[in-house]
Amino acid sequence: MHDAVSYGLPWTVPFIGLLLTIAAAPIVLRHHWERHYWLFAIGWALAYLGPNAFAHGADGTVRQVLEVAIEEYLPFMLLLGTLFIVTGGISISGTLRGSAIANTGILAFGTMIASIVGTPGAALLLLRPLLRANLHRRKATHVFVFYIFLVANIGGSLSPLGDPPLFLGYLNGVPFFWPTLHLALPTLTLAGGMLATFYALDRYLQRRSDAQVLDAVVEAARLGIAGRINLVLLAAVIGVALLRVFWQTDSGIDVMGTHWTVVEIASNLLLAAIAVLSLALTPRGVRQANDFVWSPFIEVAVLFAAIFVTLLPVMQIVEAGPNGPAGALFAGMMAQGVPDNSMFYRVTGGLSAFLDNAPTYLVFFGLAGGDPARLIGPLAPTLVAISAGACYFGGFSYIGNAPNLMVKSIVERHGVPMPGFFGYIGWAAVYLLPWLLVIEVLFMH
Repeated sequence: MHDAVSYGLPWTVPFIGLLLTIAAAPIVLRHHWERHYWLFAIGWALAYLGPNAFAHGADGTVRQVLEVAIEEYLPFMLLLGTLFIVTGGISISGTLRGSAIANTGILAFGTMIASIVGTPGAALLLLRPLLRANLHRRKATHVFVFYIFLVANIGGSLSPLGDPPLFLGYLNGVPFFWPTLHLALPTLTLAGGMLATFYALDRYLQRRSDAQVLDAVVEAARLGIAGRINLVLLAAVIGVALLRVFWQTDSGIDVMGTHWTVVEIASNLLLAAIAVLSLALTPRGVRQANDFVWSPFIEVAVLFAAIFVTLLPVMQIVEAGPNGPAGALFAGMMAQGVPDNSMFYRVTGGLSAFLDNAPTYLVFFGLAGGDPARLIGPLAPTLVAISAGACYFGGFSYIGNAPNLMVKSIVERHGVPMPGFFGYIGWAAVYLLPWLLVIEVLFMH
């Protein structure tokens, strides 16, 4: 990587431009965006790569891109893609009526299992049954917005398997069950508050506009599961995640200056093998019943490739900490050398809502001292603030966490309208932000 201080704020223009394009193009240039979104992604990626190659050299740029591809993008897309394929091969027959109680129950169950199977696994596993349960609804957008808030983000806050920042914390010396013990009460409070808010909203909307439709829905006689081999393969994906947690070794190979560990290589190969097995062993009719198509995954893969590239200078500015262009922001997080936990919660959360929450977690872990013994001891409230900020705020935008954009794409593919980029942030400001502030008042001190 280049020296972080060598990147000033103008280098953030391609990233900001990409975000604004993702927000505006689907509205202003809808049909062009649907067919040619990849051109916009490539354009903004080149807007960074070209000047970077001129300023820092082509070799350095290639090494930089290769590093992020090996260490972040490849494992990220392999995990997301494998889960997309495996969960797409699980068909739950029969349709639950999408009542307020049933919808809240599905969201609660997904939130509960997200720390075990990970937020991408939980979000993709339950999404299609939730879609079918609400096919009769005239207005179901709110169901899937809250689904992103809860299942794709908040639910992963209790273990290193649930969310990547906690996994990085474990690798840096935080005990495996530390998040389970120390984030349990704030997570339960936040999830409980959000579920109660959702139930009230869903029940109100049903009574107002969906009551006659609901009465006309015929309940399915029995629920059933097809493609059960994929349940075994889903467990295998969890096993690969555990492999990364418990198999630690520095051995590996060097790829143009990037150290590619044996653990990462083995994990990537295993995920690819699981995906191939799922495609080979799942009957075609099961995927047809799920309306399985590749377009949502391809769109997410292309957009996140551009996001990871344009994010490079932004993350280096963040990593520069108090000595970088954002020094004034970091200076305000310490009060006479003591961490201000509320500020750590807000700033970690605010950045995690739009940047990669895993490296953001590491930056503030280091800013708070970087000593795991102190951070799980006398500075435990600070580590709670960092962990909660990194995990809870991921639902504030579509790019805040891995599954968010995937959920949006699949839901829209099934004919349910989802808010645009800024529209979604508006939903988050109205329904998620107040509860995030409650968590700050109650626990971040």
